[in-house]
Amino acid sequence: MPQPTDRNQGASQQSGMPVPPIPGRPGGMGHRGRGGPVVKPKQFKETMKRLWRYFGRERKLLTFLFVVIIVDAAILLAGPYLIGRAVDAMAGGAGGVDFRLLEIAILALAAAYVADGALTFLQGWMMAGVSQRIVAGLRRHLYEKLQKLPVSYFDTRSHGEVMSRLTNDIDNVSSTISQSTTQLMAGAIAIVGSLVMMLVLSPLLTLASLITVPLLVLLTRTITKKTSVLFKEQQKELGRLNGHIEETISGIQIVKAFNHEDKAIAEFEEVNARLCEVGLKAQIRSGFMMPLMNVINNIGFAAVAIVGGVLAINELITVGIIASFLSYSRQFGRPLNELANIYNLLQSGVAGAERVFEVLDEKEEPDDRPGAVELKNPKGHVVFENVSFGYRTDVPILSGISFSAEPGSSTALVGPTGAGKTTIVNLLTRFYDVTEGTIYIDGRDIRDYTRDSLRRCFGIVLQDTYLFSGTIKENIKYGKPDATDAEVEAAAAMANADVFIKRLPAGYETMLSENGGNLSQGQRQLLAIARVMLAKPAILILDEATSSIDTRTELHIQDALLTVMEGRTSFIIAHRLNTIRDADTIMVIDRGRIIEHGAHSPLIEQQGVYYRMFWGQFKNLEPALD
Repeated sequence: MPQPTDRNQGASQQSGMPVPPIPGRPGGMGHRGRGGPVVKPKQFKETMKRLWRYFGRERKLLTFLFVVIIVDAAILLAGPYLIGRAVDAMAGGAGGVDFRLLEIAILALAAAYVADGALTFLQGWMMAGVSQRIVAGLRRHLYEKLQKLPVSYFDTRSHGEVMSRLTNDIDNVSSTISQSTTQLMAGAIAIVGSLVMMLVLSPLLTLASLITVPLLVLLTRTITKKTSVLFKEQQKELGRLNGHIEETISGIQIVKAFNHEDKAIAEFEEVNARLCEVGLKAQIRSGFMMPLMNVINNIGFAAVAIVGGVLAINELITVGIIASFLSYSRQFGRPLNELANIYNLLQSGVAGAERVFEVLDEKEEPDDRPGAVELKNPKGHVVFENVSFGYRTDVPILSGISFSAEPGSSTALVGPTGAGKTTIVNLLTRFYDVTEGTIYIDGRDIRDYTRDSLRRCFGIVLQDTYLFSGTIKENIKYGKPDATDAEVEAAAAMANADVFIKRLPAGYETMLSENGGNLSQGQRQLLAIARVMLAKPAILILDEATSSIDTRTELHIQDALLTVMEGRTSFIIAHRLNTIRDADTIMVIDRGRIIEHGAHSPLIEQQGVYYRMFWGQFKNLEPALD
């Protein structure tokens, strides 16, 4: 897929090396570099509402889960009451022990705890399935969204940052859902149920135990206000770290070739130190919660014990009621502690969800125009009519480009780096849309065709090839999934790839590592050319397609390309001018304008810019451009 960056810039991005800013280009002025721009997070409530919509698809199971939690909470609420009855049984009539009542209370209490264990396991098992399905749906929507985003989105963000959204942030959401959902529901029920039972047993003791609630609320709000910001910053720093690692590993050969290992380590240490610092602050501040909660709970426990003792001495309540009440106060306070901790967990989960929703809210590629038609049986007649374009509206890249390419003709685009050659290809394939002017294919504005049918008529071979993990056969068939083995082998033979493929132990079934790392650059290029040859497109785009191939192989490839180009409109971007001497038209692009065009011989005879570029390469001199 063509990128709007030029050769040297693309290599720099892959290697993790600094990218020089190019005004008006993605990654140039105004770009924050690795990790992407710092976007102001959305409101907590809004994110939670959006996340709750994913729960709606599990409504039936969640309803049943809620019923299970209510039953379990009722059983747990019976526990303190039974403990109180057991205590009163031991202080039974005339100072004796009511063994019958004690036996019933102990058996009922044992049954309650066994039932609680079974129901707790059932809750965990059900919630595991619910959380994984919810997160799977969210992950699927995010991945589908990434397929629909325009090329410009990926041009302005590091791959590591995008991957962080799909992995780390989704994992945070998964952990939050699986750990907090049942605890939130059970905690809320336990708080309400315990409060009701406490009021039934003793309103005065209830009042004594509630003095700690304002302290708990104040503590929770104070700590979570700080930790929410830190958890969001932690996610952003993690994205930056992933971006750095992805870029460095992808370009490890360049890093080593330029002896930048120490610099790469230093950059890693810097980003890692920031992540460590913000993560440490987040964990320490959130870690204050439990110790302080315990102090407050112990204060409440002491208040209940003191007031209960006074009431028991005055024979207003029994010792059993005090025992029950202490258990209920524990049940009342424990969910408050858990809810506070869950809220801390939610900060991390919501921070991840916000970053996921930021991607889901990105603007997709524009829909096809109303009435857009399929591009069927394309002839390949291409016309640029007064086309202007800029990646930024205030910095034009192309200005008033006009030319025509007849069906079956070959057009070479040459010029200095940054002149706009790749941009012309990006506009032709509608990776970007023109700012002004019109591009026609077969006499119709390309925006009047459906985008899918338009792109099916193109075959693209880039300087920086990309191969997918899988077999060699599967990579070649990427250009035509329904191709037969014979067609695959014929395409490989045309691309001169058949010879080296058959020398491999598994031949066409050889498994490739990520981006074909177990092949040479030249072999990867041959497979990319075979992939395009198999597709047999109407319009062929060769972007420095033979730059990574040795001279002898290049001669074979040139013959193969002439075969596949026959009868097809071809656009060739080249810096090695000897490879485009046979092109029907050569266009010299400089500063977004066509300054010369024509066949090779007439351009040489003019002794203009192309003449100086051509002979400058053979004399190993810098091209003298005006």
